[in-house]
Amino acid sequence: MSGTPGRAPDRLVCLPVTGLGEVAEGADLAAMLAGAVALEDGDVLVVTSKVVSKAEGRVRPAKRDEVLGDETDRTVAWRGHTSIVRTHHGLVMAAAGVDASNTESGTVVLLPRDPDASARRIREALARGTGRNVAVLVTDTAGRAWRTGQTDIAIGAAGLDVLQDYGGRTDPHGNELAVTAPAVADELAAAADLVKRKLDRRPAAVVRGMAGLVLVPGQHGPGAAALVRDEAHDMFGLGAREAVLSALHEDDPRGFGLPCTALELLVQLSALAEHTVDVRLEGTDGRTVTARLRGTEREQGAADARLRTAAFALGWRTEAGTGQDRALLRFHPSTP
Repeated sequence: MSGTPGRAPDRLVCLPVTGLGEVAEGADLAAMLAGAVALEDGDVLVVTSKVVSKAEGRVRPAKRDEVLGDETDRTVAWRGHTSIVRTHHGLVMAAAGVDASNTESGTVVLLPRDPDASARRIREALARGTGRNVAVLVTDTAGRAWRTGQTDIAIGAAGLDVLQDYGGRTDPHGNELAVTAPAVADELAAAADLVKRKLDRRPAAVVRGMAGLVLVPGQHGPGAAALVRDEAHDMFGLGAREAVLSALHEDDPRGFGLPCTALELLVQLSALAEHTVDVRLEGTDGRTVTARLRGTEREQGAADARLRTAAFALGWRTEAGTGQDRALLRFHPSTP
């Protein structure tokens, strides 16, 4: 669930956690953090995923390319040596978040298997060890599709509503807000990174002043998984080149998200139907669209390729006719 927006804080303080030292597999990370900083009720403790992964034994003696496949659920885009992939967590990141920095030469660090579970364990251990009620964020660095540069985002969360839903509220001018939902967990992750930095060996920070967002003990909230856009609603699930190639090959069973409506498909296929081929769309029952190809065999083949590709890109599957009806194409939405 998304949290209800409250009054903005008058002051926000970000404090780096220093002197943590090297984290090895099996380390009691919560105890190390508790010993390195004096926590207060309502603090948000922001921890980079790398030290969480190290404590959980997610370091591998390998090169990045050697482990990338196992960490990848779907390749979104690639340019040269750069791969943007969707991980098994649902995160879209360069190289699946596999990192070769701040680790011994010849090794790489993988993301935690379940960052939300990691955040919950740290929060619960801190509560037992310090008696303080704090929220915990596990963060990693990610690029932005429309922006140059990177920022830290929350990939794991406990004790915090990661979204604040402004839907239905009105602004000072009386305008109703419909889809405004700040990702406060990501905003806190980015704020904390301003004092952690990448080269200063500060893998954690405390954000103080947001106690109103911290949930009561025993309530962990939805986790950062709530920030992952469902793949069916992802309008950018593939890169521009990759989407074209996938549509031409018709090789991705997941397609490009939710299918368009049958009426939208009719409009688009009609626009692609050349008059010399005489493609006729014969109607729809809301679930099926049909097209009959006219003209020579060559013209029918060209029309068939165009319509199949377009339909696939719009989330529909093509069923070709057989026997006497080879010129008939029937389209069905790829998602029930």
